[in-house]
Amino acid sequence: MYELETDFDKRLINLGDPDSRAELAAVWPLAKFPVLRDHERQRDLPESSVIIEYLDHYYPGTAPLIPRDWDSALEVRLWDRFFDNHVQTPMQAIVSHRLGGGTDKPQAERSALGAAYGIIDQRMATRRWAGGDAFSMADCAAAPALFYALTLEPLPPALNHATAYVERLMERPSVRRVLEEAKPYFQYYPFAEAIPPRFR
Repeated sequence: MYELETDFDKRLINLGDPDSRAELAAVWPLAKFPVLRDHERQRDLPESSVIIEYLDHYYPGTAPLIPRDWDSALEVRLWDRFFDNHVQTPMQAIVSHRLGGGTDKPQAERSALGAAYGIIDQRMATRRWAGGDAFSMADCAAAPALFYALTLEPLPPALNHATAYVERLMERPSVRRVLEEAKPYFQYYPFAEAIPPRFR
């Protein structure tokens, strides 16, 4: 939303509150977020990638988040899925393990993150953004996935291309704005002590 400069009203959902959870479940039965409610078109949409596609079509910004060229768009969708499935998923598994009382960081998930980091470094050796020259939906997926994953498994110093990418990503104005708004909730994150001081 911030990247496209689309006006919207935010709703904070407390999944621990039965009424709030029921309200979300009435829109999306899985009671997971994000969910977009478009009052103008009377449409409810879950899933971040689908929401971005929808916004890019009906509420476009100055630059598309999904390229108009089919081959380039396919590349963006691939890397959107890569960050969700191969960075976000192992990261969430480690966090869930800690929230469930575990004191270690499961090795399989840590190894998965390490493998993903290597692929990202190779990818970013010839690109500015994950999908190519322009910021895209792939970078929208990368931002939260990498921000939290790096609190669990830092990037090895040798991965200078991935490191430079993360720095660009975290300095993006839309990403900085999201991180600033997230600060009050960092206290609930079980690895909050590993969040870099400049973001706290």
